[in-house]
Amino acid sequence: MAKALAKVHAAQIEVATRYVGDSGARQAVHTVYGGAHLFTADTARKLGELSVRALETYAPDPMTFAEVIGVPAALASTVYERVRAKLVSEAVEDFRIDFEDGYGNRSDDEEDGHAAAAALEVAAGLEAGTLPPFLGIRIKPFSRELAARSIRTLDGFLTELCTATKGALPRNFVVTLPKITSRADVRTLVWVFGELEERLELEPGTLKMEIMVETTHCILDPKGRSMLPLLLDDAAGRMVAAHFGTYDYTANCDITAAHQRMSHPACDFAKHMMKVTFAQTGVALSDGATNIMPVGPHKGPLTDEQKRGNRDAVFAAWKLHASDVRHSLVNGFYQGWDLHPAQLPTRYGAVYGFFLEGLAAASHRLKNFVDKAAQATLVGDVFDDAATGQGLLNYFLRGISCGAVREDEALATGLSLEEIRGRSFVKILDGRRVK
Repeated sequence: MAKALAKVHAAQIEVATRYVGDSGARQAVHTVYGGAHLFTADTARKLGELSVRALETYAPDPMTFAEVIGVPAALASTVYERVRAKLVSEAVEDFRIDFEDGYGNRSDDEEDGHAAAAALEVAAGLEAGTLPPFLGIRIKPFSRELAARSIRTLDGFLTELCTATKGALPRNFVVTLPKITSRADVRTLVWVFGELEERLELEPGTLKMEIMVETTHCILDPKGRSMLPLLLDDAAGRMVAAHFGTYDYTANCDITAAHQRMSHPACDFAKHMMKVTFAQTGVALSDGATNIMPVGPHKGPLTDEQKRGNRDAVFAAWKLHASDVRHSLVNGFYQGWDLHPAQLPTRYGAVYGFFLEGLAAASHRLKNFVDKAAQATLVGDVFDDAATGQGLLNYFLRGISCGAVREDEALATGLSLEEIRGRSFVKILDGRRVK
């Protein structure tokens, strides 16, 4: 008996070590990508101003906005007011300074210059307090042709940044590794991180990575095994996120351009593999981008017909973007990419609508469940057992974190803010039973 229990306990320790659960840290609702050559210390502010302008130009009233993005009329004013306030105060939550697809291949001298310039802009933004809450750079892939250039850019950027800031990095700083085709890619970046930390006198483990899942190699390795858990092992505790690359992945699957979309079944399969692999590991997941931009085709002084044409083009792009965001949310991906400032209104509109539509029902279910914590309960036609409790609590945690739900609105659950912030449904029940 003792030997059997020892085996069980050892296995439980191993599971608990890997599946640490949600860290409780804030996760951005999006990542905005922009070419490194265009980045400045106030890029986030400028993007915010452009996003407000897009909202006011094409949806100057709540009902227009709600109709375009598919939000119920009853929530139109609430969603609109919160979206506009968010765009004014913090439109960009996460920004990735891009040296890959959004930057292209340039001469070494030119990329060296842009790496140094971007680092100095980050340093200036850090001092001025103008950087978004999350920030990082995307380097080029570790392919035979580009690996040397990729490492050189990372080295130059970090050296310039640490020199300017005396070793300080922005909070939540991360390095994005794209187009992974083998475990050696992640292992190599981990080794490079160690070398840079030693030379730049950074604490070991300071540099973190997020991987991009955008090749079929990431899903199954040559031996038919899922590569994703192996990449997590190879990251040696440095992986904080995994982002899905819609268009590279669908191209890898030989899907024609006309059918490359975020909701394609091939994408859902890959993202479900990501979800299964990284669930409870503390690795944050992000979906890809909608590549149809909400931009009107007509410029300059416009006729009424041209204005209608611009509006129709923007509305069509907004509807698609909102639909893609909802698809991600339903499948448990609470973050995605945005490529244009005019996508920010629909990003927040879709996210806020998603959480607010379910607010009353979730509040009632959670309150009812907590009130009768000793047993499962039936509310309407939805049966809640103990496993559902944490899911309901997670709904409020996500909704509050992204700004869709106010903390005072969450009190309708019958929970205190202290209980909600504790993030553990089991602890809430234990505390209630003690009382």
